[in-house]
This record gives sequence, structure tokens and C-alpha cells, in this order.
Amino acid sequence: MEEKITIDCRGLSLEGRLALGSSAQGVLITHPHPLFGGDMDNQVVKVVAEAYQSKGWSTLRFNFRGTGASEGRFDNGRGEQLDIDAAIGYLKSRGCQPIELAGYSFGAWVLAGWSQSHPNHPHTIRLVAPPLAFIDFADIRSIPGLAQVVVGSRDKIAPCSEVESLMPMWQPKAKLNIIQQADHFFGSYMQALQEVITRCIG
Repeated sequence: MEEKITIDCRGLSLEGRLALGSSAQGVLITHPHPLFGGDMDNQVVKVVAEAYQSKGWSTLRFNFRGTGASEGRFDNGRGEQLDIDAAIGYLKSRGCQPIELAGYSFGAWVLAGWSQSHPNHPHTIRLVAPPLAFIDFADIRSIPGLAQVVVGSRDKIAPCSEVESLMPMWQPKAKLNIIQQADHFFGSYMQALQEVITRCIG
């Protein structure tokens, strides 16, 4: 069962949904682009949460600033990185440790930028469909903590060939999973997405 929670981010109130698991392990999940309808209720975000919940982890999905009932305004990834800091702090305050970070599409891009800006962070990171053909990743030289990237073979927004070519730079030890026939939204491949993430969760 998820509970409605609020996260304070430097005076801004962000809305979220927290499900406490049977262990102390927790994961923070970030959502797709809010200017194109993305929010914490996105189906891919929910599927990622369900993958972790099946392993007994606590899960926190939340709306970035300016999305849903979260205060503030869209900030093109800058303020959203502060939102990630605040959400990690919230999970810590609820006793979660260790904490993993998972992001889908725009949320994956924000996480990648956050990780590069926090090179010594202790968190494992999983990215779903990083949108290389939609958002400029040129400044992302490395993604500390990256363990897994999942893309669809028919994703034109996160082309698997481009993602694969960048993996050695992002994080040489990270695993790339390609879901055959899936596009950027995964459609009827949600179960396959959940399974491939579940298998890689520690």
C-alpha cells in the first residue's frame, strides 16, 4: 500500500507516493517529461516501482516541481536535480538504506545529470529509455553508479544503438538490456520490462 507524502525541497512542497517494504532498502523513481504529460503516475514508473516492491524494497515515486500538486515550476533539469536531493533525504529520514535511483525517459536524463554532478554518491542507478534523440546528452560524460540501462529495440527516442555506443563512456561495467520489439513507451511489453529490472535488483 502506498501512502501520500510530501517532500520539502528548499521551501517547495513536492507530492509523492511511498510504499514501505519489508527491508530497509529503498528506491527513488523519477518520471518522464512533465511538459509532455509525464508524472509519477506514468505506467512505466509504476512498473519499475512494482519490480522493486516484489523484492521487498520501499519505493518512492514523486512529482518533480511544477508537476501535479508539486509546487514550483519546470526548470529543465536544474531544479529537478534539487528535487532528487530532497527525495533522497526523505527516504533516509524514513530509515531507508541503501537507496537506489531509477529514472525513465526525462527522469533518466535528470538522474544522469545528477549523478555526474555528485560523482562520489553511493547510489546504484538504473535508467529506462534515456531519451538521446529528444534531449541533449552531450554534457553527460560519465554516470557514476550506473548499473543497468533498459531500452526497447524499436525505441526511436532512445535508440538502442546510440545508447550502446555510449555505455563504455557512461559506465563500462553497466549492463544494457534490450527488450525486443518494444518502443519508448513499452506498451504491451510492461511485463518484460518488469522482469528484466526485477532480475537485476540485488
